[in-house]
Amino acid sequence: MAKTKSDLLQGTLDMLILKTLALEPMHGWGVSQRIQQISSGVLNINQGSLYPALYRLEDQGWIKSEWGASDNNRQAKYYKLTRAGRKQLDEETANWQRLSAAIEQVLQAG
Repeated sequence: MAKTKSDLLQGTLDMLILKTLALEPMHGWGVSQRIQQISSGVLNINQGSLYPALYRLEDQGWIKSEWGASDNNRQAKYYKLTRAGRKQLDEETANWQRLSAAIEQVLQAG
């Protein structure tokens, strides 16, 4: 079953986007495709969730964008992680690891 933002914990989509952009700058559709690819198709982020998240992350200064040519020579907005975004990603990753470890402990109990 494919998951969308509504199925993800609050803030998880932001963390996934930041992690994806930490790998390399890319346009929005590329971010969505990379998340889907890395998650073996489990996470399918629709445009209605992705683009508002990208705009929000840019407003917060965690990513920045610039126009460039895509693989098929069309203009596309490319997003890139900022220094502040890298710091935020590190914080969110640490929080996620603590949370997922705690959930795992509860699931393994009894």
